[in-house]
Amino acid sequence: MVYRLRQTEAAAPLFQGWQETMIWSCLQDVMGSIYTDCLKRPSSAIAMLGDFCFLAGKPDRELVLYGAEQKAFLIMVPGSRGWAELIEQCHGTGAKKVIRYAFRKEPDVFDLEYLQREADRLPEGYVIQMMDEALFRRCREIDWCRDWVAQYENYSEYQKYGLGVVITRNKEPVSGASSYSGYRGGIEVEIDTREDHRKKGLAFICGAKLILECRKRGWYPGWDAQNPWSAALAEKLGYHLDYEYEAYEVTGERPLRWTYTGRNENGNIVRL
Repeated sequence: MVYRLRQTEAAAPLFQGWQETMIWSCLQDVMGSIYTDCLKRPSSAIAMLGDFCFLAGKPDRELVLYGAEQKAFLIMVPGSRGWAELIEQCHGTGAKKVIRYAFRKEPDVFDLEYLQREADRLPEGYVIQMMDEALFRRCREIDWCRDWVAQYENYSEYQKYGLGVVITRNKEPVSGASSYSGYRGGIEVEIDTREDHRKKGLAFICGAKLILECRKRGWYPGWDAQNPWSAALAEKLGYHLDYEYEAYEVTGERPLRWTYTGRNENGNIVRL
């Protein structure tokens, strides 16, 4: 069986040592969810937030399959080789192995004077501003920048656990750095620039400004890079690479391994 864990601290030992802000969001019950093989003493768990799924503890086929059922696209991060092998077995060619880049969590590493100088170098014709409610609503309507706000149910939640910087041109978003997710103490940075406005340094300016605003709040802006471009940008902003790691981008139809029968009286998923 698969259980939605309400008392998330029960899974904390399984995720011990993971320096991943999205896991912290789930464990703090700020956003995202944790699913386990047992409510009281779980030996296996997955933490799910947005497009990400982190797998910890004893490899469990049912959790692998359940996690991938929830989204048409999912980035699965295995906590061990056993989890990786299960992902490959369950999803075959639907699981693409990729390399991602983790950065150290070093709150005092940033050169704030340097970042302020760079944040002030906005090209003519552009406007930079903090994410407000109007921009929040507009970004939810635009495919390429929806992830800046997509994990927040409403603007009130974003105000509490989110933070963002947006550059506009003719009042339309063209670049920005915002919180993909939030936890008590910081955010996970999501950054992008519209294709027709790239190679102008806009993403770097947004990143610098967002780091400055996070430090004003005493927050840490976590950074996990999807590709070498994002990793290079992070290092330019002052982050230090910790390690490269393997993840799986899972897409396509999910293999059927059980018959869905509903939920029992406790709200837990029951399968055969």
